[in-house]
Amino acid sequence: MASAAEQLAANLSWSTFSKAKELQNRILFTLAILIVYRAGTFITLPGIDAGLLERFMAQHRSGILGVVDAFAGGAVGRMAVFALGIMPYISASIIMQLMTTMVPSLEAMKKEGEAGRKKINQYTRYGTVVLAFLQAYGVAVGFQGTTVDGRFIVPDQSSFFVISAVISLVGGTILLMWLGEQITARGVGNGISLIIFVGIIAGLPVALTQFLNQQQSAAAGAPTVIGVFLLAIGLIAFVVFVERAQRRIAIQYPQRNVGNKVYQGDRSHLPLKVNTAGVIPPIFATSLLAVPTSILAFQGGTPDPSNPSAASGGWLADIALYVQQGSPVYLLTLAALIIFFCFFYTAIVFNPEEVADNLKKHGGFVPGVRPGKRTAEYLDFVLTRLTVVGAAYLTLVCVIPVLLQANLGVPFYLGGTSLLIVVSVTMDTISQVQSHLLAHQYEGLIKKSKLRGRKR
Repeated sequence: MASAAEQLAANLSWSTFSKAKELQNRILFTLAILIVYRAGTFITLPGIDAGLLERFMAQHRSGILGVVDAFAGGAVGRMAVFALGIMPYISASIIMQLMTTMVPSLEAMKKEGEAGRKKINQYTRYGTVVLAFLQAYGVAVGFQGTTVDGRFIVPDQSSFFVISAVISLVGGTILLMWLGEQITARGVGNGISLIIFVGIIAGLPVALTQFLNQQQSAAAGAPTVIGVFLLAIGLIAFVVFVERAQRRIAIQYPQRNVGNKVYQGDRSHLPLKVNTAGVIPPIFATSLLAVPTSILAFQGGTPDPSNPSAASGGWLADIALYVQQGSPVYLLTLAALIIFFCFFYTAIVFNPEEVADNLKKHGGFVPGVRPGKRTAEYLDFVLTRLTVVGAAYLTLVCVIPVLLQANLGVPFYLGGTSLLIVVSVTMDTISQVQSHLLAHQYEGLIKKSKLRGRKR
């Protein structure tokens, strides 16, 4: 028999949405913040030759600049104030999660509840500023010394450009971080994820147009386009299926005596997702593989696949040559990095010993498993098996689009990483909207019951 929540979810309709004024205000607030973000991606830094920058970006889309540009909604290609995007905040959050498992004082702070969480968030913001400053300085100096056809992208070679660019880029990242937090607190969905989502979606129409124009002149253009779109639909369905998949571990709570009353034991479950690491492994793996090509681009070197001996840039050019997108070395390295980051990040976000201790403190236990150390070992065993499946799933979803990008010219926006982010954020936002609608229906039922009680 369906639960009350499931019955309410089945009865959700547009009439219910029209009555939920608070939800409508949250959605409008979220849209307004996202419009501000998109407007900021068109406010460019002064002192940059836009034509040379566009030519430079067109030549190096396969590097880390292309990856960051896709996540930043084209802000890197225009060198806008939001060019760094929200990536410094994500990196700082991951570093803080890692530090909380290694530093005892931070681990104790994490267990303090709401007060500890606020302190950790504050440290994350400080880390975001530091990382944004380092990245902004590297980008400003890198672009200042980069030439296209013998001409500098930045005509002004003084330190004034570096100072102004660093201040603008760091300020843009801080503003983006604040906008994301405002969406999370007063809007719908996770603000940071929605900002990345909008950046990817904004570049999708242009990428699709370029792909269709490219295939229009090819002999097998129509079958290729149909095949790519069918494969994309199949990957989306596969991603939705796996992202919703859970391994539910039964939890039993014993009978309790409170005063003269006896409360029967309760049964619950501990949900473990198949893909606990989320989209972090593909993002990190893709970014690391693009680093050699991007450094080589700023140094003026170029890898030449047809004549490796003629490539300029030294040993870095050799590395960039072997890890070019679509090569066997690239695919094997990408798969290895995704698998590594899956296990690494899962170990950071889920601690079996901590979960087992919390269950033991509240009197819960897994049927057939002794509380404490045995429960932690059992959870670790189950999580390891799930991570193997999750790593294989992420590798498959990310490697297939890479092959299509290398052989058919499919844009990055249709790649596995972008697909994972778009589908995951969409599912999370829809889930939060449904939660708000359910809460609104519960409030309506409570008000009706109170009115009936007064009438009686």
